[in-house]
Amino acid sequence: MAQKPSIPKGTRDFSPLEMARRNYIFDTIKSVFSLYGFQQIETPAMENLSTLMGKYGEEGDKLLFKILNSGDWKSAISHEALDQATIGALTTKVSEKGLRYDLTVPFARFVVQHREEIQFPFKRYQIQPVWRADRPQKGRYREFYQCDVDVVGTNSLLSEVELIQIVEEVYRRLGIRVSLHINNRKILAGIAEVIGQPERIIDITVAIDKLDKLGIDNVNKELLDKGLPQEAVNALQPILNLSGTNTEKLDQLAQVLANSETGLKGIEELRTIFALYAASTQDGNLGTYEPSNLQVELDLCLARGLNYYTGAIFEVKALDVQIGSITGGGRYDNLTGIFGMPNVSGVGISFGADRIYDVLAELNLYPENLQSTTQLLFATFGEQELLYALRWAKALREKGMSVEVYPEPTKMKKQMGYADAKHIPYVAIVGGDEMAAGKVMFKNMQSGEQQLLSLDELTTQLYTTLHNSTQL
Repeated sequence: MAQKPSIPKGTRDFSPLEMARRNYIFDTIKSVFSLYGFQQIETPAMENLSTLMGKYGEEGDKLLFKILNSGDWKSAISHEALDQATIGALTTKVSEKGLRYDLTVPFARFVVQHREEIQFPFKRYQIQPVWRADRPQKGRYREFYQCDVDVVGTNSLLSEVELIQIVEEVYRRLGIRVSLHINNRKILAGIAEVIGQPERIIDITVAIDKLDKLGIDNVNKELLDKGLPQEAVNALQPILNLSGTNTEKLDQLAQVLANSETGLKGIEELRTIFALYAASTQDGNLGTYEPSNLQVELDLCLARGLNYYTGAIFEVKALDVQIGSITGGGRYDNLTGIFGMPNVSGVGISFGADRIYDVLAELNLYPENLQSTTQLLFATFGEQELLYALRWAKALREKGMSVEVYPEPTKMKKQMGYADAKHIPYVAIVGGDEMAAGKVMFKNMQSGEQQLLSLDELTTQLYTTLHNSTQL
């Protein structure tokens, strides 16, 4: 018996309906990216492991999918070394490439390799799949798409504000209510300083980033298990429990971090971002401008456990669905430095297309006509009618119409069932009488109305009905 086919855990097939929905998400995001002057690039699915390793922290390195070297990879390793080597040491000998973990590190590599060809500030977007050897669960897959938008080559905090505006516009168009959480890695570094543990910044940020999932008690336990002294964990508690408006939280933080130059710089950056964003949402006598409804909240527990963030960090959550963050990112001051191009600052965010897909599905927010790509189906009664329909279909396609001809003159019920199943809105029926008149019977599949039309009349009718439907 043949083995039942399957796909790896954490991956999915996508049906035509699912692809139509995914393309709706991608097209919406692309259209907003383009409004802000971002241009599209692509990078390979695999990168050299030397490009990827060490860029995502210890936990991130464990989630990299590594690709076995092709050919006789065992020949370079002695039997003794094969028996005695650890998994880590063996990996470096048998695997030189890996699937990309995200789009940001490959982007940094791209910038360095193509530095002579691009104009700074360089504004790019990239929509491609990434892979992580994570445990699959709701909203978390091993293969998933990211929709990244980044700008490199400028330190201006206006870039952060534009990213917030992009978040606002994308989710307004998709109809998803969201909140944007923001913090600053300099503030987190300042916190580590004032509690006397500056060298433990990574342990602290990785732990507190799990606060929403694990709760304060489990986060405290993780910090203690990692070796932080009890007095440092105690000193952290008031900071994690700050409350009030964004301004009030920053004012309180300014007092707590008064002796940390790094922490105060992070506070000042956030004050600037909040002020610029607030100014961008004011009418200013423009008349048609709508104030923002986006919730922007300072969240001191937001850490985002990637080592390359150095400034503002963002995370976006859906308000009406229980799911993880659906967008995230931040400022990285020297990511390209690891590839030999220091002092190039950048900032970017990534939209999680797969989680956005699930949110739209759960809230039933997809447009009703997404699956219909064919505008008109020709249904015929015989071979001569089929040839007649082919000529008409060719003429309509030359005018930009999406047209199908049912491939055989079978029972009309079957042809109509095909149109229904594919949500094709109109059918052109061709029989002997229609051919004799040089016309077709044009049927509206929703209303059931029928009318005899010439090719010119059919073209005009399709243009009119389809134009009206796009205006609704």
